[in-house]
Amino acid sequence: MQADEDFLYDLTAYDYGLPEELIAQVPAEFREKSRLLVLDRRTGKTAHRHFEEITTFLLPGDLLVVNNTRVVPARLKAFKATGGRVEILVLDPYKSEEDALRQGHMCLVRSSKPVQGGMILHLEDGTQAMVRKVEGNGRIMLQFPPEKPLLELLESCGEVPLPPYIQRNDSVQQVNDHLSYQTVYACRPGAVAAPTAGLHFSSSLLQRLSAMGVETAAVTLHVGYGTFSPIRTRDFRQHTMHSEHVEVTGETAQLIKAAKDSGRRVIAVGTTVVRTLEWVASMGADCRAFSGPCDHYIYPGYVFKVVDAMITNFHLPKSSLLLLVSAFAGREKVLNAYEKAVSHRYRFFSYGDAMFIV
Repeated sequence: MQADEDFLYDLTAYDYGLPEELIAQVPAEFREKSRLLVLDRRTGKTAHRHFEEITTFLLPGDLLVVNNTRVVPARLKAFKATGGRVEILVLDPYKSEEDALRQGHMCLVRSSKPVQGGMILHLEDGTQAMVRKVEGNGRIMLQFPPEKPLLELLESCGEVPLPPYIQRNDSVQQVNDHLSYQTVYACRPGAVAAPTAGLHFSSSLLQRLSAMGVETAAVTLHVGYGTFSPIRTRDFRQHTMHSEHVEVTGETAQLIKAAKDSGRRVIAVGTTVVRTLEWVASMGADCRAFSGPCDHYIYPGYVFKVVDAMITNFHLPKSSLLLLVSAFAGREKVLNAYEKAVSHRYRFFSYGDAMFIV
C-alpha cells in the first residue's frame, strides 16, 4: 500500500514521450477548427473531434466558466548606461498604481552582467526605470516613472512574452501574437501568459452556445510566468506552487451556486479556472466573491468541490498542470489519452489542440 502511495506522488510517473515536431509553434488558422480529444473520466474512452463540435457535448443549462484575463506585452528591451543590453519581463503588470509607487514592479531580468540596486535602465522609447532592489534568482524590483501608466508603456514598446518552448525561425509563418495569443473574451489586462484552453473559442462559437442555452460566467486569474516553472522535487507534494492574482465577482459566484444547487454542470475552460473555483470553494461550502492571491496546488488525491467537466490543452510532461488534469481524470486515463493524442498527431501545448474531460 505504501509503495502504491509513493508511486502516486512520484513525479516520474507523470512523464510521457513527445516528438518535438508536435509542439505547436503557431496557432490553428481558425480557432474553432483545432482538434478536440474527448475523454470520459469514468470509462477512459476517447473520441476524436474538432473543437467546433464541442456543441454536441454541451447541454442547455451548462455553466461555462472562462478566464477573462488579458495578456499584456510584458517583455521589454532595455540597456544600461554602459550600453549593456537587458531583457525585462514584468511579472505583476496588474499591480495598482498605488502599490507600484510604493513597492515598484517585480521583474525578471536577463543581462550579460548582473544589474545592481540604484541602476538606471533605459527602455527603447527613452523611458528610464530604476532598480529599487535586487531580489536574487534574476528578479528585481523596478520603479517605472509615474507619469505614464505601466500598461500604456507596455502597449507602446513591449512584446508578447511567448512560452519558452515556442522557438520560431525564418521558415515558420509570421504570426500576430498580439491577437492570436489572446482569447476573444479577454478584457482584464494583467497576464503574462494566456489561459490557453480559451484560445479555441471564436465569437461565433460562443454565440452558438448561448443560443443553445449554455450559460457563461467569467473569473479572472492573471496567469503568471510561474506557470512554466518546472517541479524540481521527485515527490511533487514538496513543490511550492506559484501565487497568482484572482478575482471572482459576486455575480459569478451566484451563477455557480445556482448551477450547483440545481444539479447543472459547471464546466471550467482551462486549469486556471479550475484552480480559481476550487480555491474559492476551499474557503467555505460555496463559491463566493473573492479578490486576492491564489496558490492552490491541485494534484492526484484532491477531491473536487465545484468543477464537473474541464476543457484544457495538452500540457508539459511532469508539470503542475498535468498533475491537476490527472487529479481530475486519473493518471492512467490521462496518460493513455496523451498516448493516443501523440499517435494521432495532435498539436501540443499553448498553441496546440484541446481536450474535453467529461
